[in-house]
Amino acid sequence: MTDAEAIDTLEEVSDVLDRVRTEIAKRIVGQRSVVDQLLICMLADGNALLESNPGLGKTLLVRTIADISELEFSRIQNTPDLMPSDVIGTEIVRETAEGQTFVFEKGPVFANIVLADEINRATPKTQSALLEAMQERQVTAAGTTYDLPDPFFLLATENPIDMEGTYQLPEAQTDRFMMKILVDYPTFEEEREIVDRYTTTLQDSPPVERVINQQGLLEIQELVRQVPVADDLKNEAVSLVQRTRNHEDIDYGASPRASMGLVLASKARALLEGRTHVSKEDLSAMAPPVLRHRIILDFQAEREGLSPDDVIADLV
Repeated sequence: MTDAEAIDTLEEVSDVLDRVRTEIAKRIVGQRSVVDQLLICMLADGNALLESNPGLGKTLLVRTIADISELEFSRIQNTPDLMPSDVIGTEIVRETAEGQTFVFEKGPVFANIVLADEINRATPKTQSALLEAMQERQVTAAGTTYDLPDPFFLLATENPIDMEGTYQLPEAQTDRFMMKILVDYPTFEEEREIVDRYTTTLQDSPPVERVINQQGLLEIQELVRQVPVADDLKNEAVSLVQRTRNHEDIDYGASPRASMGLVLASKARALLEGRTHVSKEDLSAMAPPVLRHRIILDFQAEREGLSPDDVIADLV
Protein backbone atom coordinates (compact mmCIF):
# COMPACT_ATOMS: atom_id res chain seq x y z
CA MET A 1 0.00 0.00 0.00
CA THR A 2 1.45 3.39 -0.98
CA ASP A 3 1.48 6.40 1.36
CA ALA A 4 -1.21 8.11 -0.71
CA GLU A 5 -3.47 5.05 -0.53
CA ALA A 6 -2.88 4.81 3.21
CA ILE A 7 -3.89 8.46 3.73
CA ASP A 8 -7.03 8.04 1.63
CA THR A 9 -7.97 4.90 3.55
CA LEU A 10 -7.45 6.62 6.92
CA GLU A 11 -9.55 9.59 5.85
CA GLU A 12 -12.32 7.31 4.65
CA VAL A 13 -12.27 5.31 7.89
CA SER A 14 -12.31 8.51 9.97
CA ASP A 15 -15.27 9.80 7.99
CA VAL A 16 -17.25 6.58 8.49
CA LEU A 17 -16.50 6.44 12.22
CA ASP A 18 -17.43 10.12 12.67
CA ARG A 19 -20.76 9.43 10.94
CA VAL A 20 -21.31 6.43 13.21
CA ARG A 21 -20.76 8.64 16.26
CA THR A 22 -23.12 11.26 14.84
CA GLU A 23 -25.91 8.75 14.28
CA ILE A 24 -25.48 7.26 17.76
CA ALA A 25 -25.71 10.76 19.26
CA LYS A 26 -29.21 11.11 17.77
CA ARG A 27 -30.41 8.61 20.37
CA ILE A 28 -27.73 8.52 23.08
CA VAL A 29 -27.18 11.77 24.97
CA GLY A 30 -23.62 12.20 26.24
CA GLN A 31 -21.79 8.98 27.21
CA ARG A 32 -19.04 9.76 24.67
CA SER A 33 -16.49 7.64 26.51
CA VAL A 34 -18.88 4.67 26.70
CA VAL A 35 -19.74 4.95 23.00
CA ASP A 36 -16.08 5.14 22.02
CA GLN A 37 -15.14 2.16 24.18
CA LEU A 38 -17.91 0.04 22.66
CA LEU A 39 -16.88 1.04 19.13
CA ILE A 40 -13.24 0.29 19.96
CA CYS A 41 -14.22 -3.16 21.20
CA MET A 42 -16.15 -3.91 18.01
CA LEU A 43 -13.37 -2.57 15.77
CA ALA A 44 -10.98 -4.89 17.61
CA ASP A 45 -13.39 -7.81 17.02
CA GLY A 46 -14.07 -8.31 20.72
CA ASN A 47 -17.00 -8.95 23.04
CA ALA A 48 -18.07 -6.35 25.58
CA LEU A 49 -19.74 -6.42 28.99
CA LEU A 50 -21.68 -3.26 29.87
CA GLU A 51 -22.39 -2.67 33.54
CA SER A 52 -24.55 0.03 35.10
CA ASN A 53 -27.63 0.69 37.17
CA PRO A 54 -30.96 0.23 35.37
CA GLY A 55 -32.26 2.85 32.95
CA LEU A 56 -28.99 4.28 31.65
CA GLY A 57 -29.44 3.27 28.01
CA LYS A 58 -27.28 0.17 27.66
CA THR A 59 -29.85 -1.73 25.63
CA LEU A 60 -30.71 1.35 23.55
CA LEU A 61 -27.03 1.88 22.74
CA VAL A 62 -26.57 -1.67 21.46
CA ARG A 63 -29.81 -1.50 19.46
CA THR A 64 -28.71 1.81 17.93
CA ILE A 65 -25.38 0.37 16.78
CA ALA A 66 -27.29 -2.48 15.15
CA ASP A 67 -29.66 -0.02 13.47
CA ILE A 68 -26.89 2.07 11.90
CA SER A 69 -25.22 -1.02 10.44
CA GLU A 70 -26.44 -3.74 8.15
CA LEU A 71 -25.62 -6.36 10.74
CA GLU A 72 -28.19 -8.93 11.81
CA PHE A 73 -29.29 -8.28 15.39
CA SER A 74 -30.86 -10.52 18.01
CA ARG A 75 -31.67 -10.11 21.69
CA ILE A 76 -31.57 -12.68 24.48
CA GLN A 77 -33.40 -11.77 27.68
CA ASN A 78 -31.65 -13.88 30.27
CA THR A 79 -33.76 -15.41 33.03
CA PRO A 80 -33.11 -18.27 35.49
CA ASP A 81 -35.30 -20.64 33.46
CA LEU A 82 -33.51 -19.96 30.15
CA MET A 83 -32.06 -23.17 28.72
CA PRO A 84 -28.93 -23.58 26.53
CA SER A 85 -31.13 -24.76 23.67
CA ASP A 86 -33.03 -21.46 23.89
CA VAL A 87 -29.77 -19.70 23.04
CA ILE A 88 -28.01 -22.08 20.64
CA GLY A 89 -30.95 -23.79 19.01
CA THR A 90 -32.26 -27.33 18.92
CA GLU A 91 -33.09 -30.16 16.59
CA ILE A 92 -36.77 -30.50 15.74
CA VAL A 93 -38.69 -33.11 13.78
CA ARG A 94 -40.19 -32.00 10.49
CA GLU A 95 -42.43 -33.80 8.07
CA THR A 96 -41.05 -34.09 4.51
CA ALA A 97 -42.07 -35.96 1.39
CA GLU A 98 -39.67 -38.72 2.42
CA GLY A 99 -41.01 -38.84 5.96
CA GLN A 100 -39.90 -37.39 9.27
CA THR A 101 -36.43 -35.84 9.52
CA PHE A 102 -34.43 -33.94 12.13
CA VAL A 103 -33.71 -30.29 11.30
CA PHE A 104 -31.55 -27.93 13.36
CA GLU A 105 -33.50 -24.81 14.27
CA LYS A 106 -30.96 -22.02 14.90
CA GLY A 107 -31.23 -20.00 18.09
CA PRO A 108 -30.78 -16.24 18.63
CA VAL A 109 -26.99 -16.63 18.94
CA PHE A 110 -26.86 -16.89 15.14
CA ALA A 111 -26.62 -13.14 14.47
CA ASN A 112 -23.88 -10.57 13.94
CA ILE A 113 -24.75 -8.60 17.07
CA VAL A 114 -26.18 -10.57 19.97
CA LEU A 115 -27.44 -8.56 22.94
CA ALA A 116 -27.41 -10.76 26.05
CA ASP A 117 -29.49 -8.63 28.39
CA GLU A 118 -28.83 -9.16 32.11
CA ILE A 119 -26.49 -12.04 31.40
CA ASN A 120 -25.92 -12.71 35.10
CA ARG A 121 -29.58 -13.76 35.48
CA ALA A 122 -28.97 -16.90 33.41
CA THR A 123 -27.86 -20.07 35.19
CA PRO A 124 -24.21 -21.17 34.90
CA LYS A 125 -25.31 -23.96 32.53
CA THR A 126 -26.83 -21.44 30.13
CA GLN A 127 -23.94 -19.00 30.54
CA SER A 128 -21.51 -21.77 29.59
CA ALA A 129 -23.42 -22.27 26.34
CA LEU A 130 -22.01 -18.92 25.21
CA LEU A 131 -18.35 -19.76 25.91
CA GLU A 132 -17.70 -21.51 22.61
CA ALA A 133 -19.51 -18.78 20.69
CA MET A 134 -17.46 -16.03 22.35
CA GLN A 135 -14.07 -17.58 21.67
CA GLU A 136 -14.31 -19.92 18.67
CA ARG A 137 -17.22 -18.13 16.94
CA GLN A 138 -19.03 -21.42 16.59
CA VAL A 139 -21.51 -23.56 18.51
CA THR A 140 -21.94 -27.31 18.83
CA ALA A 141 -25.35 -28.97 19.03
CA ALA A 142 -26.16 -32.67 18.84
CA GLY A 143 -22.55 -33.43 17.87
CA THR A 144 -22.53 -31.02 14.92
CA THR A 145 -20.54 -27.77 14.84
CA TYR A 146 -22.08 -24.68 13.24
CA ASP A 147 -20.15 -21.53 12.34
CA LEU A 148 -21.54 -18.19 13.52
CA PRO A 149 -21.89 -15.18 11.20
CA ASP A 150 -18.84 -13.00 10.60
CA PRO A 151 -18.45 -10.55 12.24
CA PHE A 152 -19.89 -11.77 15.54
CA PHE A 153 -20.21 -9.71 18.73
CA LEU A 154 -21.69 -10.70 22.06
CA LEU A 155 -22.62 -7.49 23.86
CA ALA A 156 -23.87 -8.34 27.34
CA THR A 157 -25.36 -6.16 30.06
CA GLU A 158 -25.54 -6.67 33.79
CA ASN A 159 -26.95 -4.79 36.76
CA PRO A 160 -24.49 -4.53 39.69
CA ILE A 161 -27.02 -3.58 42.41
CA ASP A 162 -29.95 -5.98 42.02
CA MET A 163 -28.14 -9.23 42.82
CA GLU A 164 -31.14 -11.29 43.95
CA GLY A 165 -31.75 -14.13 41.53
CA THR A 166 -28.42 -13.66 39.72
CA TYR A 167 -25.44 -15.94 39.11
CA GLN A 168 -21.90 -14.59 39.13
CA LEU A 169 -20.13 -14.97 35.80
CA PRO A 170 -17.26 -17.49 36.02
CA GLU A 171 -13.75 -16.20 35.45
CA ALA A 172 -13.43 -18.27 32.27
CA GLN A 173 -16.33 -16.36 30.79
CA THR A 174 -15.44 -12.86 31.98
CA ASP A 175 -11.97 -13.38 30.50
CA ARG A 176 -13.59 -13.82 27.08
CA PHE A 177 -14.99 -10.29 27.24
CA MET A 178 -12.35 -8.02 25.75
CA MET A 179 -13.68 -5.06 27.72
CA LYS A 180 -15.91 -4.31 30.67
CA ILE A 181 -17.50 -0.91 30.13
CA LEU A 182 -18.98 1.03 33.05
CA VAL A 183 -21.94 3.29 32.23
CA ASP A 184 -22.33 6.19 34.68
CA TYR A 185 -25.22 8.55 35.36
CA PRO A 186 -25.62 11.54 33.01
CA THR A 187 -24.94 15.11 34.06
CA PHE A 188 -27.82 17.48 34.85
CA GLU A 189 -27.64 19.05 31.37
CA GLU A 190 -27.53 15.63 29.69
CA GLU A 191 -30.45 14.32 31.71
CA ARG A 192 -32.47 17.44 30.86
CA GLU A 193 -31.75 16.81 27.17
CA ILE A 194 -32.92 13.20 27.58
CA VAL A 195 -36.17 14.43 29.10
CA ASP A 196 -36.72 16.94 26.28
CA ARG A 197 -35.89 14.40 23.57
CA TYR A 198 -38.03 11.51 24.80
CA THR A 199 -41.09 13.22 26.34
CA THR A 200 -42.28 15.36 23.42
CA THR A 201 -43.36 12.64 20.98
CA LEU A 202 -44.87 9.17 21.02
CA GLN A 203 -42.02 7.90 18.85
CA ASP A 204 -39.88 5.44 20.79
CA SER A 205 -36.57 6.82 19.56
CA PRO A 206 -35.30 9.17 16.83
CA PRO A 207 -34.60 7.53 13.44
CA VAL A 208 -31.01 6.87 12.42
CA GLU A 209 -29.34 6.25 9.07
CA ARG A 210 -27.31 3.20 8.13
CA VAL A 211 -23.72 4.25 7.55
CA ILE A 212 -21.74 1.02 7.56
CA ASN A 213 -22.29 -2.53 6.35
CA GLN A 214 -20.85 -5.92 7.15
CA GLN A 215 -18.05 -5.76 4.58
CA GLY A 216 -17.07 -2.24 5.61
CA LEU A 217 -16.74 -3.27 9.24
CA LEU A 218 -14.63 -6.29 8.34
CA GLU A 219 -12.30 -4.06 6.30
CA ILE A 220 -11.88 -1.64 9.21
CA GLN A 221 -11.16 -4.56 11.54
CA GLU A 222 -8.41 -5.63 9.15
CA LEU A 223 -6.98 -2.11 9.18
CA VAL A 224 -6.94 -2.17 12.98
CA ARG A 225 -4.65 -5.20 12.89
CA GLN A 226 -2.27 -3.30 10.60
CA VAL A 227 -1.84 -0.30 12.91
CA PRO A 228 1.83 -0.38 13.97
CA VAL A 229 2.86 -0.58 17.63
CA ALA A 230 6.39 0.22 18.75
CA ASP A 231 8.22 -2.61 20.49
CA ASP A 232 8.62 -0.59 23.69
CA LEU A 233 4.84 -0.08 23.88
CA LYS A 234 4.23 -3.78 23.31
CA ASN A 235 6.68 -4.52 26.12
CA GLU A 236 4.92 -2.00 28.33
CA ALA A 237 1.52 -3.61 27.65
CA VAL A 238 2.82 -7.08 28.51
CA SER A 239 4.66 -5.78 31.57
CA LEU A 240 1.49 -4.07 32.81
CA VAL A 241 -0.49 -7.29 32.54
CA GLN A 242 2.25 -9.34 34.20
CA ARG A 243 2.40 -6.90 37.12
CA THR A 244 -1.22 -7.77 37.91
CA ARG A 245 -0.01 -11.26 38.84
CA ASN A 246 2.27 -10.17 41.66
CA HIS A 247 0.64 -6.99 42.97
CA GLU A 248 0.09 -6.91 46.73
CA ASP A 249 -3.60 -6.00 46.39
CA ILE A 250 -4.44 -8.65 43.76
CA ASP A 251 -5.15 -12.31 44.48
CA TYR A 252 -5.48 -13.36 40.84
CA GLY A 253 -4.06 -11.42 37.91
CA ALA A 254 -4.92 -11.18 34.23
CA SER A 255 -4.19 -13.82 31.59
CA PRO A 256 -2.20 -13.44 28.34
CA ARG A 257 -5.57 -12.85 26.67
CA ALA A 258 -5.51 -9.47 28.46
CA SER A 259 -2.17 -8.57 26.83
CA MET A 260 -3.59 -9.29 23.39
CA GLY A 261 -6.77 -7.39 24.20
CA LEU A 262 -4.86 -4.37 25.49
CA VAL A 263 -2.72 -4.09 22.35
CA LEU A 264 -5.68 -4.62 20.01
CA ALA A 265 -7.86 -2.13 21.87
CA SER A 266 -5.04 0.43 21.75
CA LYS A 267 -4.74 -0.08 17.99
CA ALA A 268 -8.48 0.42 17.55
CA ARG A 269 -8.45 3.55 19.72
CA ALA A 270 -5.63 5.03 17.65
CA LEU A 271 -7.61 4.42 14.46
CA LEU A 272 -10.78 5.84 16.02
CA GLU A 273 -8.83 8.98 16.91
CA GLY A 274 -7.55 9.30 13.33
CA ARG A 275 -3.97 8.18 14.01
CA THR A 276 -1.89 5.51 12.26
CA HIS A 277 0.20 4.59 15.29
CA VAL A 278 -0.39 3.61 18.91
CA SER A 279 0.65 6.02 21.65
CA LYS A 280 1.28 5.53 25.35
CA GLU A 281 -1.97 7.40 25.98
CA ASP A 282 -3.86 4.64 24.15
CA LEU A 283 -2.45 2.00 26.49
CA SER A 284 -3.30 4.06 29.58
CA ALA A 285 -6.85 4.74 28.36
CA MET A 286 -7.56 1.12 27.48
CA ALA A 287 -6.05 -0.47 30.59
CA PRO A 288 -9.12 -0.01 32.87
CA PRO A 289 -11.80 -1.46 30.54
CA VAL A 290 -9.52 -4.32 29.45
CA LEU A 291 -8.29 -5.28 32.94
CA ARG A 292 -10.98 -4.35 35.47
CA HIS A 293 -12.92 -7.61 35.09
CA ARG A 294 -9.83 -9.79 34.86
CA ILE A 295 -8.30 -9.12 38.28
CA ILE A 296 -9.57 -10.28 41.67
CA LEU A 297 -8.63 -8.12 44.64
CA ASP A 298 -7.61 -9.67 47.93
CA PHE A 299 -9.65 -9.33 51.10
CA GLN A 300 -7.52 -6.55 52.58
CA ALA A 301 -7.87 -4.37 49.47
CA GLU A 302 -11.63 -4.83 49.41
CA ARG A 303 -11.84 -4.03 53.11
CA GLU A 304 -9.97 -0.79 52.46
CA GLY A 305 -12.56 0.12 49.84
CA LEU A 306 -10.26 -0.21 46.84
CA SER A 307 -11.80 -0.93 43.44
CA PRO A 308 -10.14 -2.71 40.51
CA ASP A 309 -9.84 0.68 38.77
CA ASP A 310 -7.92 2.08 41.78
CA VAL A 311 -5.40 -0.75 41.56
CA ILE A 312 -5.13 -0.45 37.77
CA ALA A 313 -4.43 3.28 38.11
CA ASP A 314 -1.62 2.41 40.53
CA LEU A 315 -0.23 -0.14 38.06
CA VAL A 316 -0.38 2.31 35.13
